[in-house]
Amino acid sequence: MTQPKTDLRIQRTRKFIMDAFMDLSSEKDFKDITVKDIATEAMINRATFYYHFEDIYDLLEKVLSEVLLVNLDCNNYENRKLNEEVIVSTFVAITNFQKSLSNRCHQGYEDTIARIIREQLEVIFYKMLLKQNDEKEDEALKVTAVMISWGIYGASVEWKRNSEKIAPEAYIKLAIPHLINGIDSLSTK
Repeated sequence: MTQPKTDLRIQRTRKFIMDAFMDLSSEKDFKDITVKDIATEAMINRATFYYHFEDIYDLLEKVLSEVLLVNLDCNNYENRKLNEEVIVSTFVAITNFQKSLSNRCHQGYEDTIARIIREQLEVIFYKMLLKQNDEKEDEALKVTAVMISWGIYGASVEWKRNSEKIAPEAYIKLAIPHLINGIDSLSTK
């Protein structure tokens, strides 16, 4: 059974609302943005806003998720194996996403941003691990996906905090030999 197509006007209005929010977030702190501000910027009424989003927090979450998905280009990972290239490209996408968010979006919403990034990465990595392991659902694969997603997110935060002097690719490649070869490679030194 095919899904009904969404009316293009609905998609366009939703995009106008999201774009208005992004524009406003570069000018104001998130806590100072109101539904009225967004409606005015998007040239819609408040009822239209509430047709598309429950509230401003729902909008924040949806905007962040969509922007992240565009940065990650999830279709690019669909049939790939989890390897060095995937880890590096994922890390670069996450650092680009974090840089693209205005500082105003970050302030006070680090937890929301972190959760969205980790959840999206968990899904991507779990699907890859399933394909590499004959598609047998396994709790160990879920835990592995969680660990990888938290690790990549944590490394991106650390890179942003301390190492923007080094390119994201070079930064993550420092850890690749240890990630790929496992912890045992550390004990042989």
